[in-house]
Amino acid sequence: MRNIKLIIEYDGKEFNGWQKQPNKLNIQGTIEQAIQRITGEEVELNASGRTDAGVHSLGQVANFKTNSELPIEKWPLALNANLKKSIVIKSAEEVEERFHSRLSCKRKTYRYIINNSKYGTAIYRNLETHIPQKLNIEKMQQAAKYFEGEHDFKAFKASGTSGKSSVRTIYKAEVLEMPNERIYIELTGNGFLYNMVRIISGTLVDVGLGKMEPQVVTSIIESKKRENAGRTLPPQGLYLLKVEY
Repeated sequence: MRNIKLIIEYDGKEFNGWQKQPNKLNIQGTIEQAIQRITGEEVELNASGRTDAGVHSLGQVANFKTNSELPIEKWPLALNANLKKSIVIKSAEEVEERFHSRLSCKRKTYRYIINNSKYGTAIYRNLETHIPQKLNIEKMQQAAKYFEGEHDFKAFKASGTSGKSSVRTIYKAEVLEMPNERIYIELTGNGFLYNMVRIISGTLVDVGLGKMEPQVVTSIIESKKRENAGRTLPPQGLYLLKVEY
């Protein structure tokens, strides 16, 4: 039995998220069907984490077990030939039997893309979030630093989600000014709660709009109350950038 690790890029706008579910188009099930067409086997594809409906990936990692003897270098070509154009297998490698995409993961980096131009864009509207009001990037950069370190991020997860521990460590939080009036919010951490990146990004936008001062982030974290944090930004601006092991 071989253990195959894939790195996957996808445009999430037409999918109902990563997780397999009946009667809804999803990324996990779509790739599993492609593997079955190639090998004749029913496999379970384990991802580093589930992305929500509309969320994209530039570097999702997933693994599966197979008895197929297809040479490892042929896997991306074979899978891509059996997949929709909105999913691309970037690489495949054979890994040790105990490797698990989620359980072996050490850190993940997410990127949220904001188009801060006056009128937005027709072409990229499903790949970023448009905020027409001018954002104060310097204040957003100051606020981002308060997220770094180990904290209880209960205020930054969707209300009504599971009561498991909401303590996470963010190793790096950056707000980057990019060309063409784009802003990147990039967060690297050991794990993320449901909607956490989108809520942190929404809070940073509120700072950028002058609705709150950067240092208020500390008291929001300490409050552990979702209503004190900013809005949840839409899914189309969010990308799973990379996963590290």
